[in-house]
Amino acid sequence: MMSRGSGFTLIELLVVVAIIAILVAILFPVFAQARESARQSACAQHLRQIGQAMMMYLQDYDDHLPDRRDLKRALPGGYRPWSSWPPSDPRCGWAAIVLEPYVRHFSIWSCPSVQGTLLGEAVQVKQEIDLTLPERATRYWMWRFDRPDNPVPPDNFWGKTPEQAVADLQANPSPFYERPEGVADVELAVDPYFPRTIGSAPTELRGRAVHRGGRNRLFLDGHIRWLRDIRTD
Repeated sequence: MMSRGSGFTLIELLVVVAIIAILVAILFPVFAQARESARQSACAQHLRQIGQAMMMYLQDYDDHLPDRRDLKRALPGGYRPWSSWPPSDPRCGWAAIVLEPYVRHFSIWSCPSVQGTLLGEAVQVKQEIDLTLPERATRYWMWRFDRPDNPVPPDNFWGKTPEQAVADLQANPSPFYERPEGVADVELAVDPYFPRTIGSAPTELRGRAVHRGGRNRLFLDGHIRWLRDIRTD
């Protein structure tokens, strides 16, 4: 007589598959959260390197911030090549060119979480330096260098010392930023974000941000701070 084989029965296989499916459903969000946490940390390190590069630039240029309003207008696409939100152009392609002697890798100008996403390819976010080299693109925002006006607006920092930049913000209060007490309160660079509360923001981007629930911010003294924002998904 033929003896019964030692393989799994169909029911046993179905039970194993069900257990694996349950484990995957439980663990996948945990792994995704861990991956995003690692990317957020990498993003903070990128911004920290940008801050260090700006500090070295200040040392070399008599403590004055760059004034490259010419680059603001001249980079591919020109100034603010969109008609929706934001109302100015906070992209920082100009900074990548000015600070290139002080950084090791161009990749620091993009957060790992934004590359290859709808947000990362948006015209309001991505700024190419050279159309023949698509990898040379920036995806951070610098709101205090967002307009090429002449004279320099009080809330823009072109050519100013950090102390003058702070003084101008203090003397010109605005609902869009808190009154700073010093350079540690002044934002230099930030992850892109499109608040869902702004009706003029593009529909496909409204509520989107690089990181879930907030963004990394680089301040004028070089430190990094995480800001929670309930206006983003």
